[in-house]
Amino acid sequence: MSAIDDLPPLRAVIATHGLSAKKALGQNFLLDLNLTAKIARAAGDLAGSDVLEIGPGPGGLTRGLLAEGARHVVAVEKDPRCLPALDEIAAAYPGRLTVIEGDALSLDLTQYLTPPVRIAANLPYNVGTELLTRWLDPPDWPPFWESMTLMFQREVAERITAGPGSKAYGRLSVLANWRTDARIVMDLPPEAFTPPPKVRSAVVRLTRLEAPRFPADAKVLTGVVKAAFGQRRKMLRAALKGLAPDIEDRITAAGLKPTARAEEISVEGFCALAREMTR
Repeated sequence: MSAIDDLPPLRAVIATHGLSAKKALGQNFLLDLNLTAKIARAAGDLAGSDVLEIGPGPGGLTRGLLAEGARHVVAVEKDPRCLPALDEIAAAYPGRLTVIEGDALSLDLTQYLTPPVRIAANLPYNVGTELLTRWLDPPDWPPFWESMTLMFQREVAERITAGPGSKAYGRLSVLANWRTDARIVMDLPPEAFTPPPKVRSAVVRLTRLEAPRFPADAKVLTGVVKAAFGQRRKMLRAALKGLAPDIEDRITAAGLKPTARAEEISVEGFCALAREMTR
């Protein structure tokens, strides 16, 4: 018996189904069910919520989410080898787990979910940032989810939560902090995983804001931030010169210094500049 349910320990599940982690799929399995339950608790009160999980693998976090009371878990798995193990979890939690085989980048998953929705996942390293960017930048805000509790490489987690003036501060920081409250809630060492990755990992909790922190057109803001950090060593007037012939005047009108660099500009400052770009 494991610590959280009556299903076999994850090492036994992996051995039974021959689930060696595939580097090509960005897989690193977290086998300690006490840790997966801790991650599930970091996602908040799951009772009454649907939870979307990407890349469940053998189902460690899936079991944590269900044991912590998630109303319904929708788990999207690309690796068909993992499906029998996930089917066993579905049988142990009747009616509360839906497993979808496929690539999360190409699926409309909202059709399987009933609000309120939370996202919780040990994201595959090779698609984690792209999925996060999509969830943070939907066509309409607020999005379908209320919170996201996601595991990343520690370096990526620091980029998500960084503030101005740090080397980690960049496009992802601005996007995340414009529309959410983002913070690191847990650190995990390499030895917590099988196989151990070469880097540390961290869990980030992002709670959506009902409206963005400062007014700005999302597409314009994204363009400004992309250009600014695309040449982050340059001053704003040089990095953004391709956006408008009078870019220096617009930077000044936004209350910023044309000689400043991207990493010095707050989210509020970028939003002010985005508004100037639409005048």
